[in-house]
Amino acid sequence: MSQLGGVLLLASLPCLLWAQGVESRTKVRFSTSALAGAELASREALPSPGVTARAGLASPTRSPWIVANGWRFTRDPGAKYRYDLPPGKAALAAAEAFAYGADAMLKIDPADAASLGAMLTFLEGLPAADLPAIADLGVVDDGSAITGEVMNLLARRNLLYQVVKAPSATFRLNVAMGSRDYPVADAADPSAFALKIRRQLTDEQRALRVYGSEVVIARLTGGAGRIRLHLINYGGREIEGLRLRVRGAYATGDAYVAGIGRSPVQDHVVADGATEFTLPRVGTYAVIDLVSGPRGV
Repeated sequence: MSQLGGVLLLASLPCLLWAQGVESRTKVRFSTSALAGAELASREALPSPGVTARAGLASPTRSPWIVANGWRFTRDPGAKYRYDLPPGKAALAAAEAFAYGADAMLKIDPADAASLGAMLTFLEGLPAADLPAIADLGVVDDGSAITGEVMNLLARRNLLYQVVKAPSATFRLNVAMGSRDYPVADAADPSAFALKIRRQLTDEQRALRVYGSEVVIARLTGGAGRIRLHLINYGGREIEGLRLRVRGAYATGDAYVAGIGRSPVQDHVVADGATEFTLPRVGTYAVIDLVSGPRGV
């Protein structure tokens, strides 16, 4: 038996995992009680994360369709969620909930006990870091399904946004669906819409860029000369040589990779107001901590 965040973890199966939303620590518990089952049913259901085919839909690109819930957590961080997971998804779901600090309960297949246990051990060992999210644009939330789809789309393209109730002066770009600049019809072509937003932001001004993978979704947090980058790999296979670019000058940092442990970043370069580096291997989840200053100075 082990303990995360002061809440007892018991090895009883079938089981429920509670990953409660504090970025720096995950609280978990296993239970088979009727009370836990009732609480599970009262929570908002989430789809199982991963990559899936979209039956009956033609696509103009070969881009994989990622099922991810970060946009839901971002849209309503105070809600309580639940996963009912098929085999092979428990570790990914736990990493996803942890990365966004979500209050999520997981119903898992007993076959996933070992992989989930390994992920929880990894999460427990991460250095504490409770930092605010970094965003490049605002998305005005009118509560509509189409705005939710836009949030989903932007998250999958690693276009970092903050949910706002009205256009915010914090951002030079605010997306409000149904406005003159962003008619609802634009969202009918997701690839073209994402490209429009990307061009308006410009790649040089984006806080984060991910090269070499279409199945990694990132969450960037930071403050006071420090950032933490969360990388969630939805593809189900290990990725080699993932290149990353963050705006600002940062020293060579520490990477923590699930299944590997602490791992140095490679090919660290600070130039043109940005920092680039390569993570040699990424499994399901990785965290990278960087502090201000070029090349470790």
